[in-house]
Amino acid sequence: DLLPACDGEITTLSFLQDVVDILLQYVVKSFDRSTKVIDFHYPNELLQEYNWELADQPQTLEEILLNCRTTLKYAIKTGHPRYFNQLSTGLDMVGLAADWLTSAANTNMFTYEIAPVFVLLEYVTLRKMREMVGWPGGCGDGIFSPGGAISNMYAMLIARFKMFPEVKEKGMAAIPRLVAFTSEHSHFSVKKGAAALGIGTDSVILIRCDERGKMIPSDLERRILEAKQKGFVPFLVSATAGTTVYGAFDPLIAIADICKKYKIWMHVDGAWGGGLLMSRKHKWKLNGVERANSVTWNPHKMMGVPLQCSALLVREEGLMQSCNQMHASYLFQQDKHYDLSYDTGDKALQCGRHVDVFKLWLMWRAKGTTGFEAQIDKCLELAEYLYNKIKNREGYEMVFDGKPQHTNVCFWYIPPSLRSMEDNEERMSRLMKVAPVIKARMMEYGTTMVSYQPLGDKVNFFRMVISNPAATHQDIDFLIDEIERLGQDL
Repeated sequence: DLLPACDGEITTLSFLQDVVDILLQYVVKSFDRSTKVIDFHYPNELLQEYNWELADQPQTLEEILLNCRTTLKYAIKTGHPRYFNQLSTGLDMVGLAADWLTSAANTNMFTYEIAPVFVLLEYVTLRKMREMVGWPGGCGDGIFSPGGAISNMYAMLIARFKMFPEVKEKGMAAIPRLVAFTSEHSHFSVKKGAAALGIGTDSVILIRCDERGKMIPSDLERRILEAKQKGFVPFLVSATAGTTVYGAFDPLIAIADICKKYKIWMHVDGAWGGGLLMSRKHKWKLNGVERANSVTWNPHKMMGVPLQCSALLVREEGLMQSCNQMHASYLFQQDKHYDLSYDTGDKALQCGRHVDVFKLWLMWRAKGTTGFEAQIDKCLELAEYLYNKIKNREGYEMVFDGKPQHTNVCFWYIPPSLRSMEDNEERMSRLMKVAPVIKARMMEYGTTMVSYQPLGDKVNFFRMVISNPAATHQDIDFLIDEIERLGQDL
């Protein structure tokens, strides 16, 4: 019935209008604090309650619209002011509009020929991001990739190629045993990248962190020297600007000095903390990032750009192209009638590549850098408000001392039954069960969501993160009241 069917225009417009109405109702509900963050059902319940199976015969458009409503009914409202579960939260209206437009355009990022405006916007936006990192005139290269894990893997790939270009044709057998270094609090994607690239997870050496989760430079240097004595070749150090759990910022200047001394590629995983470069008040936490060879920065986290939007920025121009290009003549013909430098697809690992830049570019136009700055400063202020509220409150213990550097606030809730207990193994084993039960109750009531995890020798604790500019002091107050309501009887 729909276009491109003959006489399908009226039916198509009516159908899409109905879909837009469903979407607009969902958007409004996402910001309504009286609605649930989640209408939780167990997997088997959802499977039994609805028919999700694919059939040979088509459904009616009315059934298709019902499918749309049902899907959103059980979706997590990640834009809800009380959703704190992930590093990426919020729902930006301009970003949403840009995503709709991108889907309607439905093109691919590999050549200027089929994505002229989008390719230019990627060029302009990546240059601006490199300027904010501190590279003169925004020089260098970069690409938008399907998330921070892939951006980090790109960095490893390029660092390896820079040191041993022959690996591209001859493979790992032709080069020495490589080792990479990253902190014990770093993202798991560094090990995953090493596995995918054939370097091996055993070749990723984890560097000790201090009590706040920052890499210890003296331990980094010691481990580099150890590796060299064993005949290994250090090729990459991945520092973290905003660790996933503690929100810690590694000491980038000291790490840069070590990388320079031993001629090792310095990568900064700023997937979570890179957004602080937009803030005059907080960007000092990334001092030294301008000395990195590559930087990962995920605007879909702290900046609230709709998923997915992750950039890898590389200081040396042309290196990414040399590393990845395959000269496919059916895509990258050399006798086209325009400047071929805008055919960016040959520097990517992907062939098909989604347009991720437009939502970031349009939001940046709508907010300006100052708008992003205000949004980020507000989220950090809310984290400080939460920290100040619970640091001396009965029933709470902080996981580490001092004000958090990012919006990560890590704490234990101690139910009344455990408050007078001696700090021993039994108390730890009981405390370990508290956060999972409270989290399960949160989801079943649907009132809020906040993440928890263990780390090292620390049993399960709450990791509160704030990246949604819709959140307020009242939402932080609500979260504390809700944790106490749901955990009093444990």
